[in-house]
Amino acid sequence: MFGRKITKGANAVVTGAGSGIGRAFALEIVRRGGRVVCADISLERAQETVEMIMDQVAGKLKNPDLVFVAQAWAVKCDVSKLKDVEALALQAEEIFGGTEDNTAIDLVVNNAGVGAGGKPIGETTIEDWKWTIGVNLWGVIHGCHVFAPRLRKKGAVRKCGIINVASTASFAAAPLMSAYNVTKAGALALTETLASEMAGTGVNVTALCPTFVKTNITKDGRIDPASNQLANKLMEWTGVSADGVVKETLNALDKGQLYVLPQLDARMIWRMKRLMPRSYTRGAGLLARVAAKAF
Repeated sequence: MFGRKITKGANAVVTGAGSGIGRAFALEIVRRGGRVVCADISLERAQETVEMIMDQVAGKLKNPDLVFVAQAWAVKCDVSKLKDVEALALQAEEIFGGTEDNTAIDLVVNNAGVGAGGKPIGETTIEDWKWTIGVNLWGVIHGCHVFAPRLRKKGAVRKCGIINVASTASFAAAPLMSAYNVTKAGALALTETLASEMAGTGVNVTALCPTFVKTNITKDGRIDPASNQLANKLMEWTGVSADGVVKETLNALDKGQLYVLPQLDARMIWRMKRLMPRSYTRGAGLLARVAAKAF
């Protein structure tokens, strides 16, 4: 019972599953024999992910006459709204055949997020602050608030897990990214708190903190044009595939790891920030100014 890997054959809920890291999570969970509810603010994008999963599964069928068994479902969900996340949980339970008191869900990935930045504190609009906090922080809070009690009950009889997608921004404190940094720092703190509360319950909790991953987050975000250009260049030069990051994160959850820093630069920033906080902060500001002039 407790030797089972959480991510093998899991009934999973993934938010922000319509693209990027969320889509990669959904595809990999199904590759591991699981079923997944793909939630996204865009039902069309979520459905695209479901279709990709159907194609992936159908491609493995040796007999084209075999009846396809559904392994993925698309659900529209705005994670910034508690009622949407509550409805998502009820839909997932109905799909998987569970209830609030006896959940069928094994894994929740709170991934939905938006990009924001390019202006200093005081020039970032309050509207952008509220929008970024609504998705990046309240979205994770809502996901944990709704799903954690279900998984806590289940953990007594079967291992299960929660993955919160944070970012290296949660501790890097890069200039001109105040709203994004604050939300990701909050998501990381929430994950750490949840992990301590879940200790000994059979529920593993993992925080994913990557640097640049090749996704469309800059396309859909609210980022100053110059900063957006720089971010796209950095993503092009240093960004890694979402598939590799997702595999590492799911394996880490199975092992009970709290932090996943999948890239070398993320791990370097983690150490530098703690060993030389003053020097790191001054250096980060200098690099930001140099980069701004270059673009």
